[in-house]
Amino acid sequence: MPRLHMHVTDAADAPLRAALRELRCKLEIPYHFPPTAQAEAESAARAPRIPVADGAVATEHTLEDVTDLPLFTIDPPGSLDLDQAMFLSRRAGGGFRVHYAIADVASFVTPGGALDAEAHHRVTTLYFPDERVPLHPYALSEGAASLLPDQDRPAVLWQLDLDPQGALTAASVRRALVRSRAKLDYAGVQRVIDDRTAEEPLALLREIGLLREELEVARGAISLHVPEQEIVEQDGCYTLEYRAPLPAYGWNAQISLLTGMAAAELMLASGAGILRTLPTAPDGSVARLRLTARALGVDWPHHTSYAALIRTLDPGRATHAAFLQECTALLRGAGYTAFDGAPPAASDALHAAVAAPYAHATAPLRRLVDRYTSELCLAASAGEEPADWVRSALPALPREMETGTQRANQIERACVDLVEAALLRDRVGEIFEALVVEIQEKDPTRGTVHLYDPAVIGQVETAQDGPALPLGHRIQVRLAEAEPGRDPVRFTPV
Repeated sequence: MPRLHMHVTDAADAPLRAALRELRCKLEIPYHFPPTAQAEAESAARAPRIPVADGAVATEHTLEDVTDLPLFTIDPPGSLDLDQAMFLSRRAGGGFRVHYAIADVASFVTPGGALDAEAHHRVTTLYFPDERVPLHPYALSEGAASLLPDQDRPAVLWQLDLDPQGALTAASVRRALVRSRAKLDYAGVQRVIDDRTAEEPLALLREIGLLREELEVARGAISLHVPEQEIVEQDGCYTLEYRAPLPAYGWNAQISLLTGMAAAELMLASGAGILRTLPTAPDGSVARLRLTARALGVDWPHHTSYAALIRTLDPGRATHAAFLQECTALLRGAGYTAFDGAPPAASDALHAAVAAPYAHATAPLRRLVDRYTSELCLAASAGEEPADWVRSALPALPREMETGTQRANQIERACVDLVEAALLRDRVGEIFEALVVEIQEKDPTRGTVHLYDPAVIGQVETAQDGPALPLGHRIQVRLAEAEPGRDPVRFTPV
């Protein structure tokens, strides 16, 4: 998912949308799937082939039928690529049971086929402020593989048992035929939970979510509740508005996080897997973030840790929302660690933000690696060896995911540049208050500034042979260039 969660509200022919279309052409973003891949998807949508032991396949009719389990999905309104469905219940002896169904993409993608090759080429769904480019054809991602309501679907079904404090006590996973009963959205879920009209399976989302958040704090982990940014056009000008995520969004994310942690532990115990890892942020990155906090007026006492600060921020406040956007920079060192045999050392298996081993496991419609995580966990849970097609892909997966993530980051950065230019395009020549948050080591007359209002980051450059930029100090800058589709916004010191 993109770190900025940007959305455009203007008309299809407005300048920003036109610039975004040009960007997709420039970056050669693949709108259409190769005919062979599209044909495979349409064929699989009509007759999925369920992987079973020893490389054999079966049909939906041979799956364990748990369609009586009243699963529900929670996604943004209008979403049709539904990766996860859940059912929450209390255990007779105390604690909770989470049933979490994940779209079974491997039942629709034949290893080594044209569709599989295209998925390995795309790696992830790509998100733009105005649209997305899917990992899989819509016949699967919004059709036969999606956990749409009132439809029988093959799924990878997790059963996660928790104690009364929300800690995981047992985890297992198997293939099953499921049927979601309801497609819910965050606002609706929040409303019925708040007014206490939610039935217990849904009401438990808050109870379990809060318990898991308490455990997260105890681990020293960090959840960034990054707000959505909405770029609003009015009378030919753009403004930036923030929309704070609802608590229900965080509770739902805790269920996904729980599953990813269970998947990591299951793979580590089995000796074969692929983890999402993140080293501890370097001091320089944290120091730069402190400068950004100062620029935005966010109080960050020196004795307060980054993790403790994050929990005090209010995404509903514009300055806090902008700061949370910048906090995602500390996640940039994330990568993937694959292993087959001896598991990695504990330090190499850690995701610093999760403060535990973690795996991408819950979004196979939108991320390539999750399909492999599901297969590895199914094998581990059954006490079997992973299929040959899974095991043979492991060595190359980290690099493939890294390449795909770099492409997504490039797109994200280009989109940010476009949006910032659109916000400021009618203000060229104006003077702004800014903080110097970074200078180039080889040329201290060039660097980066963070405006106080609007919360835009841009390049700044003094005149030739001019003085070095004062890192960490407030200066006035003049907007020199801001044109969507050209270079990023650029400033000069006053």
